[in-house]
Amino acid sequence: SVFFSFGLCIAFLGPTLLDLRCQTHSSLPQISWVFFSQQFCLLLGSALGGVFKRTLAQSLWALFTSTLVISLVFVVIPFCHDVKVLASVMALAGLAMGCIDTVANMQLVRIYQKDSAFFLQLPVPLAVLFLLSKERLLTCRQRKPLLLAADELALETRPPEKEDTSSLAPKFQPHPGQQDLFSCCQRKNFQGAPYSFFAIHITAALVLFMTDGMVGAYSAFVYSYAVEKPLSVGHKAAGYLPSLFWGFITLGRLISIPVSSRVRPSTMVFVNVAGVVITFLLLLIFSYNVIFLFVGTASLGLFLSSTFPSMLAYTEDILQYKGCATTVLVTGAGIGEMVLQMLVGSVFQAQGSYSFLVCGVIFGCLAFTFYVLLLFFHRMHPELSSGYDMSVSVTGSTKCKIHYHLQ
Repeated sequence: SVFFSFGLCIAFLGPTLLDLRCQTHSSLPQISWVFFSQQFCLLLGSALGGVFKRTLAQSLWALFTSTLVISLVFVVIPFCHDVKVLASVMALAGLAMGCIDTVANMQLVRIYQKDSAFFLQLPVPLAVLFLLSKERLLTCRQRKPLLLAADELALETRPPEKEDTSSLAPKFQPHPGQQDLFSCCQRKNFQGAPYSFFAIHITAALVLFMTDGMVGAYSAFVYSYAVEKPLSVGHKAAGYLPSLFWGFITLGRLISIPVSSRVRPSTMVFVNVAGVVITFLLLLIFSYNVIFLFVGTASLGLFLSSTFPSMLAYTEDILQYKGCATTVLVTGAGIGEMVLQMLVGSVFQAQGSYSFLVCGVIFGCLAFTFYVLLLFFHRMHPELSSGYDMSVSVTGSTKCKIHYHLQ
């Protein structure tokens, strides 16, 4: 269900743009406001999604309800002949999508922690199936972990007990586990934290602000760019571009599953961001070549595909899973999709189609700059003591004790 719901959301962003303009008799700026309403509510859903992740049962109900809402929304869309009604309906879908994004990512990071990079690359349905099996709503045979050896991960069920944080700095005692957006950002949780702690959150969020913003903007306006001069691609052929883009994003995620178990998340993010900059530069150089537009679209899909999960895993690993990086990063990505999509639409309408690629180059260079700053702050950030226990809440009545033996 989640697979098809997200597929509908992705398909809606590109190939149906012309159909929606005809259906609602609206202009390109008006349709841009429809996407803005969706992305703005996606941001709200991402921020509020943390409220529903205190237990796996709440998370599963949130995922089920959000999936149902998305499915119903796409039943209603063909009957929306007014652009304001369409914007309201898409805003509701954005809330549900944001909730799914936050809940699924935070649960995977909480459960897998240092190995979350591998599982964050998985398609959403596989993540949901895993959560269902952990809640024992699905029956399956227990198998040994594939990524962690038995001597590196020991699991034991015991009553809740006070978390041992003696190995942390005396003043910097973060709240155990990641709570919702509001409890995560309480001032008392950050007393004594080094400046690099905040700088890492900010720079990582800015990287995803740019990269996720590019995903939303490119998928929304590549069709309009292709049909305009100088390329003047036919409407039918141009309609394949958004599908090609999202298809290679899916392919990139699948490729990243085995790669992420062998390559560090920081390396994957560096390759992705550098590849995005190079691809946009080549698209700008060969802006009159229709064939290279299709090749560049596929290349962008590959490079942007695993940026978000790799960045999330990298940032959480820097902070030893003691910050609120997941909430901050998901929120930053949502703001980027909302703001950059509106910005590109406005510039496209005012300056012409060529500005579409210029915006891509600028956003790519900014993302690369922010990532270099993130690497710098990582080197400046003090490492926490190794060999500590970290409690992770698995159900409402038990604790899953994870003992790391760091080398």
